[in-house]
Amino acid sequence: MTMIETKSHIIEDIQEWKKKRNAILLAHNYELPEIQDIADVLGDSLALARAAAETSADVIVFCGVHFMAETAAMLNPEKTVLLPDLDAGCSLADSITADQLREWKAEHPDAVVVAYVNTTAEVKALSDYCCTSSNAVDIVRSIPEDKEILFLPDMFLGSFVQRETGRENMHIWMGECHVHAGIAPEHVDDVLTQHPEAELLVHPECGCSTSSMYLMSEGILPKNKTHILSTGNMLKHSKQSQAEEFIVATEVGIIHQMQKQNPEKRFIPANRTAVCPFMKMITLEKVLDALKENKHIITVPEETAERAKLAIERMISIG
Repeated sequence: MTMIETKSHIIEDIQEWKKKRNAILLAHNYELPEIQDIADVLGDSLALARAAAETSADVIVFCGVHFMAETAAMLNPEKTVLLPDLDAGCSLADSITADQLREWKAEHPDAVVVAYVNTTAEVKALSDYCCTSSNAVDIVRSIPEDKEILFLPDMFLGSFVQRETGRENMHIWMGECHVHAGIAPEHVDDVLTQHPEAELLVHPECGCSTSSMYLMSEGILPKNKTHILSTGNMLKHSKQSQAEEFIVATEVGIIHQMQKQNPEKRFIPANRTAVCPFMKMITLEKVLDALKENKHIITVPEETAERAKLAIERMISIG
């Protein structure tokens, strides 16, 4: 049996087992192409959280990283949530612990805590709002201006939100995603020099996002060609834009979907090495094993889930 035939056979088995178990397959935009192609719902963190909250499936197979599966489990305590590889973690989520947040809150007892969805369940449980890159600005704007804000854990997204909202009473945790932080201004400069007509799509977690915003405000980067967007909005923009070339400053996995949706356009990664190893851990074989053997069930302690759920539901309802 050839490799293509083997792959096709595994996909057929996955479809059969999904029917047997009344399962839904959710996948993030950074997953392997073969996982993206079989997903029932493909999207960014916000889209997947909404899908998890709305599904009537009995089993949710989450092709993403651990905090995403935790979020799905908290929204669906009566359902079985499976993460095909337990090692699929997140460097950004690891950049702040619940104890660190408790200490930070103690220093600012009246502050509202806004936690990026890339955090553990324990951190979410100590937060007032969760957010994703697509609605972080809307969430901060919904908070009364006289309220102090603690924004965590991504410093690049926090800087973007602060600049967009003009909130001076906003404190930002100094965390980062090691993959996005590795997309530096010089990478963007090099690719822009080679492709001067291309539109620039920048994820707000990127190390180049702050400089891109500054360069836009100074007129060095053209505002009509530079866009700070979540992964979901990058996909929407690339479909709607009349441009033929795009420089993409985020994890390279999203380019598969962009190219698939826009075969006549060209997508160039700002940094070809921007690959998240955690997002590439889940394979077709692991998805099949998860469905057949109930691997690996993700649960969250009831008390933690109850406290975190309000922050997550606020995230889903805004933006």
